Amino acid sequence: MHSEFKPNLTHDVPSEQMDAEYFEYSKAANPISANLITRIPYHSFPASLYDSGPSRVVALDLSEALGCEGPATGPGLCANFIRLNAGEALELHPNATSQVFYVIAGEGNLVQGEHEIAWSTGCFIALPGLLQARLSASQDARLYYVHDEPLLRYLGVTRSTDRFVPTLYPAALANLKLREAADDPRAQDRSRISILLGNRNFPQTRTVTHVLWAMYGILPAGSIQKPHRHQSIALDFIIDCPTGCYSLVGTELDADGQIRNPVRVDWSPGLAFVTPPGYWHAHFNESDTEAFLIPIQDAGLQTYLRALDIRFS
Repeated sequence: MHSEFKPNLTHDVPSEQMDAEYFEYSKAANPISANLITRIPYHSFPASLYDSGPSRVVALDLSEALGCEGPATGPGLCANFIRLNAGEALELHPNATSQVFYVIAGEGNLVQGEHEIAWSTGCFIALPGLLQARLSASQDARLYYVHDEPLLRYLGVTRSTDRFVPTLYPAALANLKLREAADDPRAQDRSRISILLGNRNFPQTRTVTHVLWAMYGILPAGSIQKPHRHQSIALDFIIDCPTGCYSLVGTELDADGQIRNPVRVDWSPGLAFVTPPGYWHAHFNESDTEAFLIPIQDAGLQTYLRALDIRFS
């Protein structure tokens, strides 16, 4: 009797072809819409995660929802809270090219290689990643901390060259520059009142590192920042705000340019929350007092790739 020959794939396919797959275009071209890759979730992280207790780094970890190895707050970034009690120190050495800190409260010292930085409330610090950094506190301190280790983990690479040196943005100077922006007669005609932290090593992107983008902004009393979107993830931190401040986030706009079926995120001092890439979002201050916020994004990388695509309604 004649029988059809069926090859034994285990033995008949060369080893270098064993992992190869082939997909018809329409079934693979948009893995997000096909639910093959998870969307970045909305999520908020309250100040209670770090306002007391022992010295520690608290990763804002969404890796389970993202379907990736953690810790990670987005596909390429990890946001963290740091609690550092007076007289204590923490060693930081992620496999990262870029690290940005904002000092929520306290003061202390940071040493990385031959560089030493004294920091205090309101300072921003940008660090490369090749060398370990030692963070010590002379007062009880809290910091917001973002780095790009998840990006390097996904690429399967390790840091090899620092693209910039440790850089301090002192609180007094950052506050002065922000107030100058707020007092500009044209400020009310702009989409937002803020400053972007830059580094002279990255003149094309005008960002705080080659990967990270950091904004220091004011949401004036009684104001609205109209809906906008961009392809970078936003890791937002609320420095201070009165009651009545919130964000609306959603995937679509209606005919009037407002966000359809939005998710509302109510602000509180010390809150961090995730705004997914590509989602429309708008910020509201319904009080009679200013609010202050810091979005940190991977927009340095997205801008360099010519993929940021920021839009306003």
